[in-house]
Amino acid sequence: MSVEDLLRREAPQVLSALTRRYGHFDLCEDAVQEALLAAATQWRSGVPDSPRGWLLTVASRRLTDRLRAESARLRREAAVASTDSLVAPPADEERPADHDDTLTLLFLCCHPTLSAPSQVALTLRAVGGLTTAEIARAFFVPEATMAQRISRAKQRLRGARFTVPPGTEWAPRLGAVLHVLYLIFNEGYTTTSGPALHRPDLTREAIRLARGVHRMLPDDGEVAGLLALMLLNDARRAARVRPGGTLIPLEEQDRASWDREAIAEGVALVSSALTAAPLGPYQVQAAIAAVHAEAPTAQDTDWPQIVKLYEVLLRIAPNPMAALSHAVAVAMVDGPQAGLELLDRLDDASRAALGHRLDAVRGHLLDLAGDAAAARGAYLAAARGTTSVPEQRYLQARATRIAQEFPP
Repeated sequence: MSVEDLLRREAPQVLSALTRRYGHFDLCEDAVQEALLAAATQWRSGVPDSPRGWLLTVASRRLTDRLRAESARLRREAAVASTDSLVAPPADEERPADHDDTLTLLFLCCHPTLSAPSQVALTLRAVGGLTTAEIARAFFVPEATMAQRISRAKQRLRGARFTVPPGTEWAPRLGAVLHVLYLIFNEGYTTTSGPALHRPDLTREAIRLARGVHRMLPDDGEVAGLLALMLLNDARRAARVRPGGTLIPLEEQDRASWDREAIAEGVALVSSALTAAPLGPYQVQAAIAAVHAEAPTAQDTDWPQIVKLYEVLLRIAPNPMAALSHAVAVAMVDGPQAGLELLDRLDDASRAALGHRLDAVRGHLLDLAGDAAAARGAYLAAARGTTSVPEQRYLQARATRIAQEFPP
C-alpha cells in the first residue's frame, strides 16, 4: 500500500478519535490535515510501526497548540488556566488505538443543522478522504467556493456531540448518510478524474460503512437496498478494466470473473427488502443491478424487466442519470432510435447535469443505429468532456474504430 493510500485510509480514523476525545470538530480537522502533511514529508524514509498512533500523536499536539493559542488570543485567563483539562482525553473515553469511530463521524457530518449540500461535501472530505478539488468537481463549482462551504460547515458543528444519534434522530440524517455513502462508492467505482478507472479503497470503505448502518437499521429497506447495490456493482470490478487500464463495457466483460459471493449476498439483500419494506430508489437500483448480475451472458439480459424497473425509478425518484439509463434500456428493447428520441426529450438542466455521459450514450446509440459520422462526433465530444483517462481512451478508441470502418 502506498503512503498516499495509507494516509487516506487512516485520516477518517484519526479525525474520529480526535473529535471523540476533544470535541472542536473544525479544529480537529485542521490538526489532522497538518498531521497528514507532516506524514507525507517525514514518511518518505519509512512508515512508522503504528501509522495511526503517529498521526494521532502529531494531530493531538497540533490541536493542543491551537487551543492554547486561541485561549491566549481571546485573553481568557480562566480558559488558559484550565487548558490541560480542555485538551486531555477523559479517562473513561480511552479506547484501543484501532477503535473505529468512522460511523459516528459519518452521522456527525450529516448533522441536521447543515444544509444537504454541506452535509455531502463535509462527509466526502472527512469520511471519504476526497480532496476539496475532487469534491468541487463533483458539485461543478470552483474549488475556492467548495473550500468556503466546507469551512462554514465545520464552523457550524462547533459544540456538536460526537455520538451516534439516538433512534429518534436517525430520520433527518439517514437520507444524507445514504446519499453520501452512495457518492463515495460512485467516486470509487468510476473515478471522475485521473489515470485509474476505479479506486477500490473508496468502494471498500463505502461498503464497510453501509454494512455498519445496516447493522444499526437491519429492517430499513433503503439501507439494505444501498448495500445490495454496492455489492452487486462492485462484484464486477475485476472485469471492468484490461491489464493496460482500458475500460471494458458491461456487454464485453468476462462474467466468470464476477464475484459470485458478493452477487449472492446483494441479491438476497434486495430480494428481502423488496418484499418486507416500503419501496425506495436504492432498492429499485439494486433490483436493476441484480437483473444484470444474474444474466449468464449479455444477450440473456432481461431488458424488458429493466425498462419496467427504470420506469418505477423515474416515478418515485426522477433524476437525469435514471432517465439516461432508461433510454439505453429502451434502445435495447425497441431499437436505438427509440432511445435517441428519449434523449432528445431531456430538458436543459438534465443535459447540463449529465455532461459527457449524455454524449457517450448518444454516441453508443448512434453507433447502433448505423449513423457513423454522428456517432464518431458524439464519442469525441464525450472524450473531451471527461477528466477520467480510462474513459477518454475508451471513447477515443470508439471514435477511431468508426473512422477506420467508415472512412469519410
